[in-house]
Amino acid sequence: MALYLIGDIQGCDSALERLLAHIDFSPSRDTLYVLGDLVNRGPDSAGVLRRLRALDDAARCLLGNHDLHLLAVAQKLRKAHRKDTLDSVLYAPDRENLLDWLRHQPMAIHLRHHGASVLMVHAGVLPAWTCEKTMALAAEVQNMLRGADYADFLATMYSSLPDQWDDGLQGHDRLRVIVNALTRIRFCDAQGRMEFETKQGLAATPSGYTAWFDAPGRRTVQDTVAFGHWSALGWLGRSDVLSLDSGCVWGGSLSALRLDAPDGHGRLHHTLMQVPCDQAQALSD
Repeated sequence: MALYLIGDIQGCDSALERLLAHIDFSPSRDTLYVLGDLVNRGPDSAGVLRRLRALDDAARCLLGNHDLHLLAVAQKLRKAHRKDTLDSVLYAPDRENLLDWLRHQPMAIHLRHHGASVLMVHAGVLPAWTCEKTMALAAEVQNMLRGADYADFLATMYSSLPDQWDDGLQGHDRLRVIVNALTRIRFCDAQGRMEFETKQGLAATPSGYTAWFDAPGRRTVQDTVAFGHWSALGWLGRSDVLSLDSGCVWGGSLSALRLDAPDGHGRLHHTLMQVPCDQAQALSD
């Protein structure tokens, strides 16, 4: 049995199909963990959702910011952006089944693989959060999204404030900080204050901030945190962080990482496998 992590698909269903063939994925034998942003910007978001939904327990998918955006647009709480490619879902005959499946996906996943701790999120975690706290806070958002009043939260989700965690936060402010950390963070300061304007790579780190995974005192440093979201960062394979958004929808690759048995220090070995995106394929044909 093999365990694979897959980075941001963003509606690139043909690339996903080729990647699954490349890794010889078998749903009866293997498990996929998809790190969010299943939809949007690529040509076939509905195809991606149908393919992953059909895999049942063999595919476990996180929610990313583009997935939450689709849910908000479907509820007419937000207008679609000019570059959005969500119509294949919004006008699908099985629209409601796809959207219901999507909103029941988790915000974070934690597993132990051969004894090693692996925490999966779409974007990152705040430095003060432990793995256990991250999972508990993710569950608060999950419960809201899976409930009858989930649209009430989606209507208030779009703000960058508060930009810092406080255990005393309540209501939609509390949920918003959790969502922003799990699905949008790239940089934060030593106190965990998030910065959302900068979308480039590490060379563009704003003054007074660091990449969230290099924040001093980060309490998940003993876990392996796997994430996507940051295409300008690209593949990063450290003992404590695995970054898997390799920019498929932007002309890069779609990545799968097979997690293998850990070394003697409890750190996981891994094997990276990639296929070029459709745009890159077309340029080379």
